[in-house]
Amino acid sequence: MKLAIHKLLIIATLIVVCTSLAVAHHSYSAFDMTGQKTVNGTVKKFDWTNPHTWVWIDVVNEQGVTETWGIEGMSPNYLARRGWTRSTLKAGDKIAVTVRPMKSGEKGGMWVNAKRPNGETLMMGGAITDP
Repeated sequence: MKLAIHKLLIIATLIVVCTSLAVAHHSYSAFDMTGQKTVNGTVKKFDWTNPHTWVWIDVVNEQGVTETWGIEGMSPNYLARRGWTRSTLKAGDKIAVTVRPMKSGEKGGMWVNAKRPNGETLMMGGAITDP
């Protein structure tokens, strides 16, 4: 009986720990969810990686200095179901990206949307694309 109770306690502890980790992973605490900022730049790199994609954009600041912004996006699986591929963004692409900025003031944020020079809007959310 003691062994069964011991196993139940271990299982319960694992469930609590794993649930806590999953909730912590999806925290938006690093981002200012009340504001948005748009930056114009050139795609340096698009990381099609789990658990989140990353877009690295070179942005020229007011002083004429190029700064690299790191912008977090949704997972490849999520984006693929909405028509994205690993080549949707390529190095050299010009885009204006709207982000939820970092609370820390670092150069980066969470992807909201982007526009290409031709006016095409790139959203990471929305309806699933039929295959």
